Amino acid sequence: MKSFKVDLTNSIAVVTGAGGVLCSTIAKELAASGAKVAITDLRQEAADAVATEINAAGGTAIAIACNVLEKESLENACSLIEAQWGSPNILINGAGGNHPKGTTSNPYLKSDDLKENIEGLTTFFDLDPKGIEFVFNLNFLGTLLPTQVFARAMAEKGSGTILNVSSMNAFTPLTKIPAYSGAKAAVSNFTQWLAVHFSQVGIRVNAIAPGFFLTDQNRSLLTNPDGSPTERGNAIISQTPMRRYGAPEDLLGAVLWLLSDEAAGFVTGTVIPIDGGFSAFSGV
Repeated sequence: MKSFKVDLTNSIAVVTGAGGVLCSTIAKELAASGAKVAITDLRQEAADAVATEINAAGGTAIAIACNVLEKESLENACSLIEAQWGSPNILINGAGGNHPKGTTSNPYLKSDDLKENIEGLTTFFDLDPKGIEFVFNLNFLGTLLPTQVFARAMAEKGSGTILNVSSMNAFTPLTKIPAYSGAKAAVSNFTQWLAVHFSQVGIRVNAIAPGFFLTDQNRSLLTNPDGSPTERGNAIISQTPMRRYGAPEDLLGAVLWLLSDEAAGFVTGTVIPIDGGFSAFSGV
């Protein structure tokens, strides 16, 4: 699958969560489009693997271990990037994820669930506040804090582009995952707020909202060991009009369009679903 191309020569991009399936694909495409790309991830080895692949293919990348929830870690990463290349003009806030402690066992609460403690059953009333807090911090603060650190130089220079990663959950919350759905809704709202806030200093802010893509985080929930779909996987495909999961490459056209000042110079504050029609489908 091929995406259209934009020229990002002379651009310096930071991608958080770039060791994952989706953001590593985005990072490689930015490098192929001419950008110097800082691969940041909590896991140094994951960042190294992506940067090595980019450099071997003729691109330019550096790998930096970075915690998006620690401002000092982000500032250290920013200093390393600036020392090697200068200040970034592209930021992709890709770090995020869910946590089992912010997830219910079943999609619906039944009266029997309340009658006695059932081993292994997590109802809404059993959700761990710490799990909820972790999910909100990772997705929302993990978008806000990198923006505080990496966008300051953009504001000072009067130009830059920020792309957040929301989710189709922000449009239509999924069952069982209230923390993740709420956190991604916050990311979408923050994208709009930030687009307005930065509109006078030359920074555009948009987001993509991926639907269902097979990643390291959800593969075991959506597919069985033999590759066949789980019950939840079948439900997802049946509610996706295009009747398939997204491939990481399906994100690239929208990403490049939103990052390009030539193509999308008057586009800011948008959240673009890339979900095969999932968020548009009523089920009938």
